[in-house]
Amino acid sequence: MFTKEDLEQIKSHSLTLEQVEAQIENFRKGFPYLKVIRPAAAGDGVLVMDEEQIARAQERYDAEVKQLRVVKFVPASGAATRMFKELFEFVNGGKRGAGIDTLLTNIRKFAFWGELSQFINEKSTDEEIVSAIILNGLSYGSKPKGLVTFHAYEDGTRKAVEEHMVEGALYARSGDEVYIHFTVSEEHMGGFWDVLGECQPHFEEFFGVKYNVSFSVQKPSTDTIAVNPDNTPFRSDDGKLLFRPAGHGALIENLNDIDADIIFVKNIDNVTTDSRRGDTIKYKKALAGLLLELQEKSFEYLKVLEVGGADLEPIAEFVEKQLCVKLPEDYNTALLKRVLDRPIRVCGVVRNQGEPGGGPFWVAGDGIEALQIAESSQIAPEDMHLMKNATHFNPVDLVCGVKDSRSNKFDLTKYTDPSTGFISSKSSGGRELRAQELPGLWNGAMANWNTVFVEVPITTFSPVKVVQDLLRPEHQ
Repeated sequence: MFTKEDLEQIKSHSLTLEQVEAQIENFRKGFPYLKVIRPAAAGDGVLVMDEEQIARAQERYDAEVKQLRVVKFVPASGAATRMFKELFEFVNGGKRGAGIDTLLTNIRKFAFWGELSQFINEKSTDEEIVSAIILNGLSYGSKPKGLVTFHAYEDGTRKAVEEHMVEGALYARSGDEVYIHFTVSEEHMGGFWDVLGECQPHFEEFFGVKYNVSFSVQKPSTDTIAVNPDNTPFRSDDGKLLFRPAGHGALIENLNDIDADIIFVKNIDNVTTDSRRGDTIKYKKALAGLLLELQEKSFEYLKVLEVGGADLEPIAEFVEKQLCVKLPEDYNTALLKRVLDRPIRVCGVVRNQGEPGGGPFWVAGDGIEALQIAESSQIAPEDMHLMKNATHFNPVDLVCGVKDSRSNKFDLTKYTDPSTGFISSKSSGGRELRAQELPGLWNGAMANWNTVFVEVPITTFSPVKVVQDLLRPEHQ
C-alpha cells in the first residue's frame, strides 16, 4: 500500500507506519458512541454555587495564587473562515441574505470600521465594501479570529488577542507576572507578534504586570492521514499522501508541554468588553478556588490511602459527592487511588439557550460513572433525545489542575480516550475524502480526568461565531 516515498513522508510528520495503519483501521471500523447515561443537571452533576461559596472560593484563589504558576491557555489557531462564510458567498456567488443586509446597515458600528474606511469611500458598492473586509483591504477572510478587531474604546480598538491579554492581567497573574500561551498556525504567528509588540508595553504599564507570552503550533505528529471514500489512502494530484491537522484535540500535546499549577482554558473568540467583564473575572477565580479545594482534599486522601488501613467510606463519599464519580458497590483502595490520582478540571457550564455545542453528561466506562463533555457526534442516534433534554451546554470555560500530589506534572496524553475520535467528509481539489479528527481537547482528550461542572451565568459567554455577532451588546 505504501511506497518508499510514502514512508519518508510519514516519517517527516513524526509518525510511524504503525500509527498510520491504525488511523486507516479507524476509518474502516469507525468510532464507538459514548455510553451516555443522562445529561448532568443542577444537583445532579452540575454545582450551583451561592454567593457565599463563590466569595469563599475567590478568596482562596486570591490568597494562594501568588505562590502558584498560573497559565492562560488560548486555542487560537483556527482561521476565521466560518465567521465570514456568508460574506464569501456574497462576494463570490452573489448570494445575499439577511446577514449581509444586517452587516451593511450597521457597518459603522463595527469596531473595525475605522480600519475599513481606509479602503472604501462613499461611492463604494456593497460588493466592494464586503470584499474590502474579507479580501483586499482588511483581509479578514485569510486571518485567524485572534487578529480581527472586536471592540472599540474611547482610546482605540482591540483585537480578540488583546482582550485575552487584558483578561490575563485580571485573573491569571502570578504575582506580577502573567503567563499566556496561544496555539496558532505557523503562517499567522508573525501577525500575533506584531499586535503584541504594539499593545503589550501599554498593558504592562496600565496593569503593573510583566507578560510572558508564548506560542505553539499543532505538532505534525498529531496529523491524520486522509482516505478516499473506499478507505484507501487519498493521494494529491502529485501522488503524495494527504495529511490533515486532526482538530483541536491535537492540542492536548501542546497543553501537556505547559508547566503550570493551574491552567485556564478559553477560546479566542469568547471575550467581552471591559464594562461587561465583571462576571468573567468573578467566576474564573471562583472556579480556580474550587479546583484548589478539590485538589487539596484529593491529595490528602491519597496520602491516607498510601499509609493503608484507612476508613474508605469518607473517601468514597468525597469521590462520589464532590468529584462526581459514581463508584461500584465493591470499590476498593486500588480503585479509589486510581480515581483520585488524575488531573482535575473544573468546567463552567451555561444554562441552555439554544447555542450550538456539546454539553455535560454522565458517562459509563471502566467500571465507573463520571462526568464528561459530549458533542452530538459522540452520541448514538437512539440517545439523541438526551442531548435535546440537556439543561446546560459547554462554553469552553475550563480551569485545569495538571500536577499530582507530589507536585509532578501529569502526562496528559495518558488520560485521553482514543476511541472518541470522529470521521467527517471533506474535499480536496474537488475530490471527496474522509478525514479523521482526534478526540476533542475538552471531550475525549480529557475523558479520563476528574471533571466537576459548575453553573456560570450567560454573561461569561460571548462567542463570535459569525461577524454579525460583533453587533451584540456584549461586543459594543
